[in-house]
Amino acid sequence: MDSDSAEDVQAELDSVEAELEVVALQIAELLEKQASLTSKKKQLLCRLEEPCDSTQPSGSGPAMTKQELLRYENDDFSWSTELEQNLKDVFQLSKFRALQLKAINLSMSGKDLFLVMPTGRGKSLCYQLPAVCSEGFTLVVTPLVSLMEDQLMYLKSIDVEAVSLNASSSKEHAKMVLAEMTDAKAPFKLLYVTPEKIAKSKLLMSRLEKAYNAGRLSRIAVDEVHCCSQWGHDFRPDYKLLGILKRQFPKVPLLGLTATATSSVLKDCQKILCVPEPITLTASFNRTNLYYEVRLKDSISDDSISDISALIKERYKDQSGIVYVFSQKDAETVSADLQKKGVNASSYHANMNPEDKSQVHRKWATNKIQVVVATVAFGMGIDKADVRFVIHHTISKSIENYYQESGRAGRDDKPADCIVYFGFNDIFRISTMVVMENVGQQKLLTMVDYCQNVDRCRRSVIAVHFDEVWDDEGCNEMCDVCRHGNDYITVDITQHAKDVVQIVELAGTLDEKLTPLKVTEAWMGKGPAKRRKMIQTTTLSRLEVEAIITSLLLQGYLSEDFSFTPYTTYFYLKLGRKAPLLKNQSHSITMKMRRTGLDANTVSTTQQTVKVSQVKTKEGKRSGDNAANYPVTKKVKKDL
Repeated sequence: MDSDSAEDVQAELDSVEAELEVVALQIAELLEKQASLTSKKKQLLCRLEEPCDSTQPSGSGPAMTKQELLRYENDDFSWSTELEQNLKDVFQLSKFRALQLKAINLSMSGKDLFLVMPTGRGKSLCYQLPAVCSEGFTLVVTPLVSLMEDQLMYLKSIDVEAVSLNASSSKEHAKMVLAEMTDAKAPFKLLYVTPEKIAKSKLLMSRLEKAYNAGRLSRIAVDEVHCCSQWGHDFRPDYKLLGILKRQFPKVPLLGLTATATSSVLKDCQKILCVPEPITLTASFNRTNLYYEVRLKDSISDDSISDISALIKERYKDQSGIVYVFSQKDAETVSADLQKKGVNASSYHANMNPEDKSQVHRKWATNKIQVVVATVAFGMGIDKADVRFVIHHTISKSIENYYQESGRAGRDDKPADCIVYFGFNDIFRISTMVVMENVGQQKLLTMVDYCQNVDRCRRSVIAVHFDEVWDDEGCNEMCDVCRHGNDYITVDITQHAKDVVQIVELAGTLDEKLTPLKVTEAWMGKGPAKRRKMIQTTTLSRLEVEAIITSLLLQGYLSEDFSFTPYTTYFYLKLGRKAPLLKNQSHSITMKMRRTGLDANTVSTTQQTVKVSQVKTKEGKRSGDNAANYPVTKKVKKDL
């Protein structure tokens, strides 16, 4: 075979191999879609078989059928009269919420139980009330000292004796508590400890063993039980050692509580805690009084502080709230900026002096401070009923985190707002923080998808993560997407994708790595003049450019590439697994954008006309919605 023929054959072989690669990717895409549809089909079939009440038990252990569980909803147990009396006299409550009575009866019956219930639905009562009605004391394991203090403040206000042991406990206090654990006349009904205390204090374990043998240890409650699992969003290593409790005290019922665990996380927790056949009760994730909204942060001139301060001073005047931020430095900076704008705010983060943290917490709880500007250190279990707003200055690292953090609003069942500010640059700040976590990137991108979304009910996006089939009618216009209607268009971004991929490919050939900022600027024609001649630049606005790059990252045409130094972690963009699909001329990519200020029924984008889809506008009932407002403009090809 001559050289020309060999070159022709090799060229044809390369073409076939490239085509095979594209076909393989298309097959992978179809298999992914098949798996997703199969999963949804199973959920829908299960929903048809389940009772209509979404608060029915889910995933109950094999030792008890659903029919048998029904009797635990009754009030004919030997302890029922005492429960009712203490509910009214001590806790000042007239009735139980959904699942509370069933969970309490199961715990009082000595059953091991996992309770999955939304933030603010009254999980704490499910071990506090049984503790008051039982001999001895209940051991409560909590992950944060702030959570402990919050519960102790509340219990003290209703005259329920409770104590705690943690790293900041004085020697005198610890000695007193340890002595009273085995004293039949000891006044306290609840003992709060951190998981670190269980893991590291042999003296505490020794006292617990003596209390167990004396019949004084009535139950174990593991709050925020999802922290046990590496697949949970708040994994804590010391939680993995809590299996010792059930191994050492097998006759003591264990109650695990969480607002956010999925079925796979609960299975992991079951193994870690050495609970062979727990009963699992799951309430619907939906809290109807919370309004969910996403607002954009401009990556160049971030005026979110001005927007937040205006909201607090106008819409939430004299109302209590939380502003969550990304870092300890952000907590201090944002707090100081809000103070300058006349907002009564204080910062809260893990690196503060314990006394200062407690002081901020107490002042906020008693309404002497209107707003706490906090990292996630101010979090789990915070039980202030009248929080009217939770604002995220930066997106959370996962949907689970966001659901739990935003859920601190509206615990009194009155309307409250959950607003997240979504900025392009924040994606990559957080990405470098979660790079070492199991599925950290995957969870972050799901949160980004929640924020980028303009066509699906916010609750429907959250529901996917809690294994719940969602009907959009259940939102009742309590999110910005449902309230403002299906006012969006479907835009073809295929040519845009090819342009961006070309930029990343070119960098690769030059042995360069590009940050998202560099890719953005190169596409907008702000790079070196020599480089601009080699790529197709765009006249799209910066917001549109950032939205398209984000969409390509979410859809797998771009991917993350990290570089580690002794001091920091850098985020770069590289080609994703779907990038080769763009070589196929018939392959197209679309994304949905908010339709803003468009009068015509069609919009010209790139090289084709795209019809506006489902343009039905509902009259907005709340001002200030600017979630993903990306006006679509014509792309003008530059001659360079």
